[in-house]
Amino acid sequence: MKWIRDRVLKGELSSGTFLNLGSSLTAEIAGQAGFDHVVIDLEHGSGDHDSLLIQLQALESSPAAVIVRVAWNEAPRFKRVLDLGASGVMVPWVNSEAEARVAVAAMRYPPEGVRGLAGWTRASRFGPGFQDYFSEANKNLVTVIQIETPEALENLESIAGVEGVDVLFVGPSDLSASMGIPRQFEHPRMKEAYAKTVSVSKAHGKAAGILLQTPDQLEHFIDLGFNFVSLSSDAACVTKGLYENAASFDRFRIK
Repeated sequence: MKWIRDRVLKGELSSGTFLNLGSSLTAEIAGQAGFDHVVIDLEHGSGDHDSLLIQLQALESSPAAVIVRVAWNEAPRFKRVLDLGASGVMVPWVNSEAEARVAVAAMRYPPEGVRGLAGWTRASRFGPGFQDYFSEANKNLVTVIQIETPEALENLESIAGVEGVDVLFVGPSDLSASMGIPRQFEHPRMKEAYAKTVSVSKAHGKAAGILLQTPDQLEHFIDLGFNFVSLSSDAACVTKGLYENAASFDRFRIK
C-alpha cells in the first residue's frame, strides 16, 4: 500500500489529478507522470467498479497513491473500493459533523468503525498480507471530505473536529453552484470559502485540499495554504489536446 496520510497531515504538498475516463491507459500515464496521488472518480467519471480494478492495477507500479471518490456517503461503497486496494476515499457532499462521522466509520475496521472484515481481498494480497494490512489500515488510510455547500461551510469547525477526517477538500464547481454563483471562482464569497477552509484545516491539524483547472492557479492556492491539490483531469487534458490539434488544421482549409 502507498500510505500518504502522515505526509498529508504534516502539511507536505501532495500533487494530484483526477481520472474521469475509466481508462487504465490514462491512469497508467498519470501514474508515470509523477503525481503524488490520483483521484479515480466514481461520482462523475465514466468508469465503474470493473474499470476501477484495472485502473488500480495500472497504477500499481507507479509512485502515486490512489484515492477513490465514491458516488455517495454510504458504507458499502467505501468497503468495495478499500477492499480493492485504494489508499483513501474522497467523500462528496458532506454537510455536517454527523455525516463526517458516518464517513470516518466506513473507513475503519471495528471497534473504531463499521468496515466489514475479509481476509482475501486485493488490498491484503488475497490473504497473505491480511495481518499487515489490518494492523495499518485504520491509521493510514486517507479520508478526504468534500466541502461543496454553504451548509458544509457553516459546519466546517465541527466537521474538521471529527477524528479521522484528514482533508477538507473544496469542490469549487459544486460549492459555487450551491451558493448561487455557479463557476464564479473568483467571487468574494468563494474567496472567503477558500480562506476559511485553510484556516479551519490548520487549526484542527488537517490538510486543505482543492481541485484546480489550470497550472497558473497553483501558486496562488498553494501560497494560500492548500497542500492537497489536484490539477485538472485525464478527460480535460485529452479534450484540450485533441481540440487544439484539430484546430491547428483550420488555417490550411479553403475559405
